[in-house]
Amino acid sequence: MRIHALQHVEFEGLGHIGQWIADRGHGLALTRLYAGDPLPRPEAFDRLVIMGGPMNIYEDDKFPWLPAERALIGEAVAAGKSAVGVCLGAQLLADALGSPVFAGANKEIGWWPIQLTEAGKQSSLLAGVAEAPTVFHWHGDTFDIPAGAVHLATSEGCPSQAFLYDDRILGLQFHLESTPETVAAILAHCGDELVPGRYIQSEAQISAAGPAHFPAINRLLATLLDRLG
Repeated sequence: MRIHALQHVEFEGLGHIGQWIADRGHGLALTRLYAGDPLPRPEAFDRLVIMGGPMNIYEDDKFPWLPAERALIGEAVAAGKSAVGVCLGAQLLADALGSPVFAGANKEIGWWPIQLTEAGKQSSLLAGVAEAPTVFHWHGDTFDIPAGAVHLATSEGCPSQAFLYDDRILGLQFHLESTPETVAAILAHCGDELVPGRYIQSEAQISAAGPAHFPAINRLLATLLDRLG
């Protein structure tokens, strides 16, 4: 499979997605939008992987590459490509599918459980997955589930946690790709966001909980990527 990844900031890389790609022997090309790399054409890839970032998807004045990125994602969706979006990437996919993206009622930062919806429990994508896995979050914005998509997961702090569209487009508001290295990087660059909040953990809490959860979220990531059409 030819995979093309879109990376928005240097400190939010592929994490365990990169390991999955290497383990499966897939091809990988990378656009570092923050570095001015050119975007591909849809015919150049089979699956688009859209990573996270601290920006809002509509901050075109601060990030002038955003309009072209949104256009590419829309073209990829229309062309029938497979796509995976993580956090900001999920928001960009929701936007491409016609759903609004907006500030959530709560910021979620840290290790918090999600709950599979009834549709999620019935989805073959999530067969055998625990009904309430604990995953890593770092987001303030959210989105409405796109029309025609399956709403896979929710949480106390944010209703729209995951969706599947046309069995080929997966949006994940949370970070299954996280590793000790990627969490350390986001803590170093975005630690000022760790202010008191109902769903915001401290740096100490995040760091202490990680070792118990990294293996499980990485296994879940591999399962979803293997099953996605």
